[in-house]
Amino acid sequence: MPPFEGSATNGAGRTKTDSNIVTVDVGGQIFQTTKQTLSLAGPKSLFSRISVSHSGPPFIDRDPELFSVLLSLLRTGNLPSKAKAFDLQDLISESQFYGIEPLLLNSLSNPSQFDAFNLEKSLVLPLNGRNSPSTIATTPCGSVHVAHGSKITSFDWSLRTKSTILTQFTAIDSLLAISPSLAAAGATDFSGLQILDLQKGIVKESLNWENVTRSSSTVQAIGSSPELLFASFESGRRNSNSIMVYDLQTMSPVAEVGHSEIYGADIDSAIPATKLNWVSGYSLLMASGSHSGPSGVLGNIKFWDVRSGNVVWELKEKVDCFSDIAVSDNLSGIFKVGVNTGEVYFSDLRNIDSYNPWVCLGDRRKPVNGKKEGVGCKIESHGNQVFCSKGGNIELWTEVVMGSSKQSDVKLEDRVFRKNLMGRVKDMGGSKITNLAFGGNKMFVTRKDQQNVEVWESSGRGF
Repeated sequence: MPPFEGSATNGAGRTKTDSNIVTVDVGGQIFQTTKQTLSLAGPKSLFSRISVSHSGPPFIDRDPELFSVLLSLLRTGNLPSKAKAFDLQDLISESQFYGIEPLLLNSLSNPSQFDAFNLEKSLVLPLNGRNSPSTIATTPCGSVHVAHGSKITSFDWSLRTKSTILTQFTAIDSLLAISPSLAAAGATDFSGLQILDLQKGIVKESLNWENVTRSSSTVQAIGSSPELLFASFESGRRNSNSIMVYDLQTMSPVAEVGHSEIYGADIDSAIPATKLNWVSGYSLLMASGSHSGPSGVLGNIKFWDVRSGNVVWELKEKVDCFSDIAVSDNLSGIFKVGVNTGEVYFSDLRNIDSYNPWVCLGDRRKPVNGKKEGVGCKIESHGNQVFCSKGGNIELWTEVVMGSSKQSDVKLEDRVFRKNLMGRVKDMGGSKITNLAFGGNKMFVTRKDQQNVEVWESSGRGF
C-alpha cells in the first residue's frame, strides 16, 4: 500500500503529486506544508494567497527562520521554544507582514497561560513626567492604559510600543478600556465622562448627567458589560448622585438607576458608587461606595437589575467597612478588605440573602491603637484567585477543595480559602501598591511615588 492512499509514488517511495501540499520558497529556503495549515491564517492573510498559487513555488523575500517560527505557530497554535531566540518586535513585524498578528497575540497573551502561583516581575514600563499613576485600565489582549496626571500613556499588547496623549483633566480618577484604542475617562473634580480616541488624542464624545439642580456632574466610577457602559455621577453640589447606563456601541443613554438625593444631615442616604462591577453570571451590576464621617467609615453594596432598575440585594456596611471590594464570577463570591482590620472577608453569592453574610478569611486581628490597617489596600479577583495588596506586598487567596468534588455538594459555610504570599522574595516589597489590574496573561502593579508600571508574568512564559 502506498504511503498515502490514492497517491502515486516514484521509485524512492515518495509522492509525486499531492494537491493538498503547498511548497513555498522563503529567502532561498524551501518549506512544505498543507492547505489546511495555511487556511488557519484566515482569508485575508498572505498565507491564504500562497495556498491558491498554481504557478510553481512562490518566492517570498523574507527571513526564513522567522517564517519557520510563524509556520509552527499555524501548525500548533503555540510558538515553538526556538522563538525565544528572536526579538519580539521582529516577530511582530513579520506577523504583520503575513497578516497573522492576531494569532501571535493570542499565543503570547492567552489568559490560560496565567499561573498565579508562578508570577514574577518581568518588566517595568516607564512613564514620562513626574506624576505617579492614578489609575490603570487593561484589555483582554494585554494592552494597558495608564493615567498619570493629566496624561494617558498606552502600551500595546506587546508592551514594546507606547503613546501618550494630553487630556483636559487635571488628574484622572476613573479609566476604562473600551478597546486598545478607545477609553472612557472621568475625574471627581471635572464635569462629564469623556470617550477618548487614544490614537488620535481627541475627545470623541462627552457624556453628562442632567441632575435636578443642573449643576456640573463629576464621575465617581466607570464599569461595563459586553453591551453596556456604566458611569456613576455625583452632582457638583454633592447632594445627589446616579448611575447612568449607555449603549457601548452608540454611547446613547439607555437607562438611569440608583438616583439618590441627600436631604438635610442624612449624608448616608446617598453614598455615590465609587466602584462598578458587572457580574455576568447573574446579569447584575454591583455598585459599592463608602463615606467617612464622625461615626467612622460607612458604606453600602447594591446589586442592580439594570433592566428593571430595581435593587436585588443591598448590604449596608457599618462594622469594619470595606476599604476595597471585588466580585468573582468564577468563585461565586464577593471579597472585601476591612478598612479597620485589613482582613479579607468573603460572602457567597448563593447565600446572599443572609443577615450577616461576611466570613473572615484571616486571623480576626484587631486594630492596634485604633489604626485603620486596611486603608489603601486593594483587592481584585482574576480567574479562580483573589489578589489583595498589603502595603508593598500582595496576598494570593485560593479556594481549597474540601470533600465532594462537586461544588454544589459543598456546604456554603464549609468553603475554605488559603492565603499565599505571591511571587519571589526579590520581586516583592517596595512602596505601597496603589493599583492592581489584569490583562491577557499579565498582572500590572503600580506603587506610590513611582513613575512606572510593573508587569508580572508566569515564570517560563513569554519573552
